[in-house]
Amino acid sequence: MRFSFYLPCYWPDLGYPAQEMYRDAVEEGQLAEDLGFDTLCIPEHHFINYLTHPQPLLTAVKVAAATRAIKIITSVLVLPIYDIRRLAGEICQTDCLTDGRIEIGVGRGAFAYEFNRFNVPPEESRARFDDSLALLEALLTGKETGWKSEWYDFEPVAITPHPVQKSIPIWIAALSYPAIYHSAKRGYHIQTTPLRGGMETVKTQATAFNDAVRDAEGTLDHLKFSMLRMLYVARDQADADEKVAMAYENHRRFCNVYDTPGTVKDGAIVPIDVEESIDDVRDALLIGTVPEIIDKLGAYNDLRVMDLLLNMGFGASHEDVMGSMERFARDVMPHYQKTRAA
Repeated sequence: MRFSFYLPCYWPDLGYPAQEMYRDAVEEGQLAEDLGFDTLCIPEHHFINYLTHPQPLLTAVKVAAATRAIKIITSVLVLPIYDIRRLAGEICQTDCLTDGRIEIGVGRGAFAYEFNRFNVPPEESRARFDDSLALLEALLTGKETGWKSEWYDFEPVAITPHPVQKSIPIWIAALSYPAIYHSAKRGYHIQTTPLRGGMETVKTQATAFNDAVRDAEGTLDHLKFSMLRMLYVARDQADADEKVAMAYENHRRFCNVYDTPGTVKDGAIVPIDVEESIDDVRDALLIGTVPEIIDKLGAYNDLRVMDLLLNMGFGASHEDVMGSMERFARDVMPHYQKTRAA
């Protein structure tokens, strides 16, 4: 299995200086590279204290300057809210500034709260995404490109600067079986997450990708499939219980902007009551002591989830996240690296 590290910048305490939060993220990125994590991933969200990266490409440049060679992936750029001409230039500039270490994860977005404040009707997000992705791919070729669609009408332009990479890898964010299957069949790497769902959701998502690769009869064997999960390697059971409670509070905020139009006060999401119990969260997520984590990861390995993206920053302190990273690399990662080598 490959293990990648998520830099969420979850910000439940707005009293904590934002510049310190970003310094923490850079330090965690440096440690992830030192410990042997495969890639770093950076999300995008706006107007809320949840995954606080209004422009993940900025964070990518900062993290790249503090690391040596680790790949950095956006997870994900929300295409319907962008002017794709400008975004294409920013991606190419980022590729230059990171010496060709950037990969681009893209998605249609999920939070109505954000769409409404960008004056983008959520019901248009699918059509806007499809058009935006096609335009982005055309512009990233470096060739003069003109476009005429429902949302764009312009004469040919060429994006400058030219990127370092001849072809910047593109990942598609997808959750459902059909979305994962058909995105993979089109030749895209896949980013997914079961959110707070259990192993049935994990199985459905993994099966969708594996089915697409199987049905392509060898032509898609190069594709990657990355699954985001909350994970924390606890010092002891008391530490695990504390982190499960934090994950539950994180979930209460997430549901307020994912399942509803969103109630936000001065940028802070108001936690809401949710159907799931704290024990449901405990069962679904990868939070526990070393033996518990090794045992839980076995099910992912059996489903051939070979690229697991780990979010340890769901409420724990920077010091606790760093400690969890070190325990994971020392006590868990070698177990599954042996499996991968075999």
